[in-house]
Amino acid sequence: MIESTVQRLFDMSGRTALVTGATGYLGGALARALAEAGATVVAASRELSRAQDVAKSLPGDQTHFGVEINQLDEASINNGFAAAVDAAGCVDVMVNNGQQGHAMDLTDVTAEAFNEDLQNATGYFLLARHLRDHVVSRGVPGCVVMIGSMYGVVGSYPDAYENICTASPVQYHTLKGGIIHMTRHLAVYWAKDNVRVNCLSPGPFPSSGAPAEMVERLKRKSPVSRMGNPEELKGPLLLLASDAGSYMTGQNLLVDGGWTAW
Repeated sequence: MIESTVQRLFDMSGRTALVTGATGYLGGALARALAEAGATVVAASRELSRAQDVAKSLPGDQTHFGVEINQLDEASINNGFAAAVDAAGCVDVMVNNGQQGHAMDLTDVTAEAFNEDLQNATGYFLLARHLRDHVVSRGVPGCVVMIGSMYGVVGSYPDAYENICTASPVQYHTLKGGIIHMTRHLAVYWAKDNVRVNCLSPGPFPSSGAPAEMVERLKRKSPVSRMGNPEELKGPLLLLASDAGSYMTGQNLLVDGGWTAW
């Protein structure tokens, strides 16, 4: 057996990846990582024009595509996945990154808002199942990467948000914890189908719009004393999505600056 080189293991050339939420702060970095590694990327967003704009901006000689997917709507999921296959010819990697939520915490979240936010998990599952069924029908391996969060593993510090903004939403913690465990469940059932399912859980990656004082408080909670930069998710994503992680399934990879190591 000839040992594969690192370059070959991480090379995504000839594969197509569907990335939901590709127009977002972290989603854009995830889409660029896959494109830079040689993959054809199908960028998905609730707004088709935004998805198409992202697709046009992605690097590489390969052609990228944009599709409309609202992961809270089953018809949109079905139509969007079919559109991705029609546009690119196939999908090999599903990156479940898109997420819609309410800026409401445990003091004021309504039952309706709580339930709607949990629908993101339903959307992740439906898209993952589409990927599994699609690759099995083609007789090829497949890969699903769920995007979780450190807040699916640990609770948040109340004093990081106090007198600044709403607390980290309880429904968000519930959602991300569920996604991490769904990852394990799907991984053991789909291993026989040659479909790997893993979860990438970012730690604190606040955008420029986050309250400055909250960010300073979060820095003091982190062993590395700083926040994450979107590009720092590129390598971990490629590990999970490429052949470099071919013996990894059912795992939750935390990229959190040591936050959960305290």
